[in-house]
Amino acid sequence: MAFFKRFREAQRPRCAALVAAAGSSSRMGGVNKLLQPLDGVPVLARTLTALQLARRIDEIVVAAREEDFLEISRLCRTYGITKCTKVIRGGESRAHSVLLAALEAGEDMELLAVQDGARPLVTPERIDAVAEAAARTGAAAPAVAVKDTIKSVREDGTVAETLDRSVLRAVQTPQIFEGSLLKAALQAAVEGDIPVTDDCSAVERLGKRVYLVDGDEENLKITTPVDLILAEAILRDREERL
Repeated sequence: MAFFKRFREAQRPRCAALVAAAGSSSRMGGVNKLLQPLDGVPVLARTLTALQLARRIDEIVVAAREEDFLEISRLCRTYGITKCTKVIRGGESRAHSVLLAALEAGEDMELLAVQDGARPLVTPERIDAVAEAAARTGAAAPAVAVKDTIKSVREDGTVAETLDRSVLRAVQTPQIFEGSLLKAALQAAVEGDIPVTDDCSAVERLGKRVYLVDGDEENLKITTPVDLILAEAILRDREERL
């Protein structure tokens, strides 16, 4: 059994995680949300730890603000993030930052996993599940059903349409793709100055299908101070369930 397990592990595509950590944290009052403590551990450290523990992640490249390089390097040493090979300067946009990180990943990395640095509650199991789906399909991401009623609006603020939420999904990270596909998609978005809100949308613009797998309601993104409160409540609940 051990032999076959090692054989399967050797056959799987190698995967690098590209961590988007160069944002301005504008909705956090200028405070870098990634370095804020979440139950005593910095947000980014929790994200990196999940990637470190994921079986299908072989390398981590972080795109960050230059002024955060030393602190991120310290976090990697403190929390044992040995898979982190590089911390690089982010670009002019999120897509540009992820592209720069993708170009720094090892040449033997067949899959590239884009992870928001501000999603500290992602689990290693969720990361591995998305990676397995991407290995089969070439492009995969986790998503959850939309619970609220979603409306599109006109410029004057009036409702244009109520959307059918049964076909809507909120997409999370990691979003994982064949390396050449992601690089081509991001290159096109950056060169065309096309605003893309996530990496899936960049890939979709090339006419490629992205497959969605089950996400996790707990895999929230830290955007505002309220999100930190919710995340701490989720962590306490997880501890009680152990």
